[in-house]
Amino acid sequence: MRLGVLDVGSNTVHLLVVDAHRGAHPTPMHSEKIVLRLAEQITKHGELSKAGAQGLVDAVATAKKSAAELGCEEVMAFATSAVREATNSAKVLRKVRDETGIELRALSGPDEARVTFLAVRRWFGWSAGQLLVLDIGGGSLEVAMGMDEEPVLAESLPLGAGRTTRTRFSHDPPSRSELVETSAWLDEQLAPLARKVADLGEPDRVVATSKTFRSLARLAGAAPSAAGPRVRRTLSDTALRQLIAFISRMTAADLAELEGVSASRAHQLVGGALVAQAAMRALSVHELEICPWALREGLILRRLDRSNGTDDTAPDAWRSSSRERTGDSTPVDGSAR
Repeated sequence: MRLGVLDVGSNTVHLLVVDAHRGAHPTPMHSEKIVLRLAEQITKHGELSKAGAQGLVDAVATAKKSAAELGCEEVMAFATSAVREATNSAKVLRKVRDETGIELRALSGPDEARVTFLAVRRWFGWSAGQLLVLDIGGGSLEVAMGMDEEPVLAESLPLGAGRTTRTRFSHDPPSRSELVETSAWLDEQLAPLARKVADLGEPDRVVATSKTFRSLARLAGAAPSAAGPRVRRTLSDTALRQLIAFISRMTAADLAELEGVSASRAHQLVGGALVAQAAMRALSVHELEICPWALREGLILRRLDRSNGTDDTAPDAWRSSSRERTGDSTPVDGSAR
């Protein structure tokens, strides 16, 4: 079957189209992004602005049209921190549904961590043992750990690359004092999580997902995306420390010129790098491996796992009430049954 996954993040609205069936490797067929930077359109009262809400509606409508043209049978649409934390989140989600027919679901932070963990587990398999998974988004940092497909620890902290940049930096590039103070602040924020992880013992494998980690690994010398997803890519604490010393002196405009750095995310690269460094330091991680699968793939896998109708345990965050059968998504035409 052909599935569409619509990911509404803090920076972009990303449509991923895959061909997949239960027990098979999902094959990517199409990917398109619209840059919205919704996190920057939150008002002082915590609401997503009218312009931001309308931009979201327009982007979802565009993605829905693309999904239909590409022959998607279903579209799973979900939103992460920027939408879920807006004080008018429910109103915005209703607006999207009423004007596009797409049931957009706000996914909780812990659920993000769990579903991303599933994707990583499936990618590396059981031989990976106890996994520790890190994922830096625009608004939050997700951490999960466990031996099975369901992690025993799934945490979400408001330490995303974009949020850190907006709240901690006032200069471009950041001043020396901003870098030092932010690093110390991140250590404080991560200390409780570090204790929880330590209580679970040593991980057998530490893995990172997300565009932030992929960009940092590429800048540190990992293979380019053109080499394919199965090439092993790593990021060490030493390489990251050296990289931060280099990129922290560059403006966002200059960072956007670097290979592997997208123009839409260049402004938050240093903030993301500090979060990555602090997380590795807090969790005593000296090297981590980059996984090409993350939240979107995890949602696809969950959907396929339930294709025989036996699993009713999935969180409501990705089960759409617009369908009577076990699917968790909106029919591509937006119709309700």
